[in-house]
Amino acid sequence: MHELLLVNAKVLTEERLIEKGFIYIKDGKIAETGPVSSLPHHHAEVVELPEENTIIPGFIDVHIHGAGGADAMDATVDALTTIASTLPAEGTTSFLATTITQEQSAIFKALKNGAKYKSTHNNPGKAEMLGIHLEGPFINKARKGAQPEEYIINPDIELFSQMQEASGNNIRLVTLAPEKENGNDFIAYLANNDVIASIGHSDATYAQMAEAVNAGATHVTHLFNGMRGIHHRDPGVAGAALLYDELKIELIADGIHVVPEMIDLAIRAKGTDGVILITDSMRAKCLKNGTYDLGGQEVSVADGRASLTDGTLAGSILKMKDSLKNMVEYTGVNLEEAVKMASENPARQLKVFDRKGSIAPGKDADLVVLDHNHEISMTFCRGIAGYTRL
Repeated sequence: MHELLLVNAKVLTEERLIEKGFIYIKDGKIAETGPVSSLPHHHAEVVELPEENTIIPGFIDVHIHGAGGADAMDATVDALTTIASTLPAEGTTSFLATTITQEQSAIFKALKNGAKYKSTHNNPGKAEMLGIHLEGPFINKARKGAQPEEYIINPDIELFSQMQEASGNNIRLVTLAPEKENGNDFIAYLANNDVIASIGHSDATYAQMAEAVNAGATHVTHLFNGMRGIHHRDPGVAGAALLYDELKIELIADGIHVVPEMIDLAIRAKGTDGVILITDSMRAKCLKNGTYDLGGQEVSVADGRASLTDGTLAGSILKMKDSLKNMVEYTGVNLEEAVKMASENPARQLKVFDRKGSIAPGKDADLVVLDHNHEISMTFCRGIAGYTRL
C-alpha cells in the first residue's frame, strides 16, 4: 500500500480553497483533504510544500496530436509513451490521443495502436490516455485547415463502426462536418453510442448547425478555427457555437489561433461552464524551432507558431499551463475559473468526473502543484510523481 501526504500548500478542492491544507493519497486515490490543523494519523511519506504553493486538479487535454517529438499518427507504443511522459511537465494528467485525416490504413494503424497502448501501457506516473479523438476524415474540404484534402470523405457510419472496433471501442470524440451527406445521421449514431459528436472543419450554416444540435451534437472543435465564421446575416458555425447551450466549445488560448479579444468574447457568451481549454499541439511542442511532420505534411515551427509551407496554421505548440495563464490575462477570469475550463469541464464532457477533474476524496490523485508564479513545481499522475521541477 502506497501512502503519500502533501502538506502546507493551498488546496483547491471542489468546495473551497483551503489556505494551509493537506491531501492524503492512498493507492493512487485521494483519500482525504482538509486543513493541516486536522491532519489525520498516518504512516505516509510526507511531501512538505511551501505555503505559497497551490495544489489544483490535473488538466485534461481532449485535443492533442503530439508532444516531445512524438505524434499519435506515428502509431507506435513508444510514441504514445513519449506523449504521456511529456505532458505532466505542463500539468496535463489525462488526454485523448488525437488523429488526423490520412489514408485509411494509417488511421486504422493509429487506432489499433491506441487500443494496444491503453490496455497494456497506461500506467500511473504519466498522463493517462482516456481514449482517442478522431479528427477527420469526415470533414469539409472548404474548411480543411491543415488536414490533407485528398483523404477527406463524407461521414460513413459503417466505416466508423469498423474504426471503433479497431480502436477497442476507445474513440470518445469525433470531429466532423454535419453539412456533409449523412452528417446528421452520423451525429445521431455517435450520440446513441456514447461518442461525443463535435462540429469542426465545417462550413455549416446556422440552420445546419441547428439541425446538428437537434441530432445530438454537443461539442465544437477549436472554436473559430477551421469553420464558417460569424456573419451578420448568418451566424455560421462560430455563432451557433456561442449561442447554443448544448454545445461545449474548445479553445486554443495561445493568442495566435484566436486573438485575445475573441477569447474574451467566447467567455462572455459561454461562461466558464461552456469552455474547454485544449492545446491541439503537435510533435514539436517542447522542442526547438525547426521543420517537423504533421500527417505527412511539412510544418515549420518558429516564434511560437506552427504552420504549413503555405502559411496555414498547423496545430500548436501551446502548453496547458500557459493556456491557463493566458485565460487569466486575456479575460480576467481567476485561477479557479481557468482550472475549471482545463480540468472539470473536460472531465464532465468525457463523463469521467466521477474520478477526474477535481480534488475530492475517492478520485484519482491527478494533482498539479503550482508555485507563486503559477509555474508547475510537481505533477502527480494517479498518485505517482510524473514531473518534479529540479
